[in-house]
Amino acid sequence: MTSVSVQDALQLPADVQDLLFREARTANSFSSEPVTEEQFQAIYDLVKWAPTSMNIQPLRALVVRTEEGKQRLLPHLAEGNRAKTESAPATVVLAADTEFHENLPKVFPPKPDAKDLFSDAAQRERTAKFNALLQVGYFILGVRAAGLAAGPMTGFDADGVDREFFAGKPWKSLVVVNVGRPGENPWFDRLPRLGYDEVVTAA
Repeated sequence: MTSVSVQDALQLPADVQDLLFREARTANSFSSEPVTEEQFQAIYDLVKWAPTSMNIQPLRALVVRTEEGKQRLLPHLAEGNRAKTESAPATVVLAADTEFHENLPKVFPPKPDAKDLFSDAAQRERTAKFNALLQVGYFILGVRAAGLAAGPMTGFDADGVDREFFAGKPWKSLVVVNVGRPGENPWFDRLPRLGYDEVVTAA
């Protein structure tokens, strides 16, 4: 019996595995090359197919590219996140739509009364945030699939961002992601990862 390497056990070509995972890094500086609307649309049109509970798709995104938008956003970020955000050609605020259930008749037609399952606002917000965070992960992989670097950050005042950008909307910001081509000295040293035997057990 021929042994198969762990890498060969995957169907994705090795270079695609590297692009999405092994060689992908969180960028901390960016070049001035712009990120186009077409690139963002291609990223979304790829990652929208990934799963969420009952297909609820609660993720919402605000793309900040203008100088005015950046100056509104920067004061709400932790000080250590401001310079790299200012240098990034685009910054995306990823949020959860807590009124996602309004779309259920459209996105989950197998159950016409699905909207009624989410009448409790607190439960609905928990469901929205959990599923939107799944979609945040998909979004980061989509950025990498476009040949770009993502710099996700949770060091920011979410309530402040919501007041600044989402007043009157049922959106709750979760993660801020800088997007672009890596700039000068963009990477910190690669940090260690836990091994398979440290994480996986069987029953």
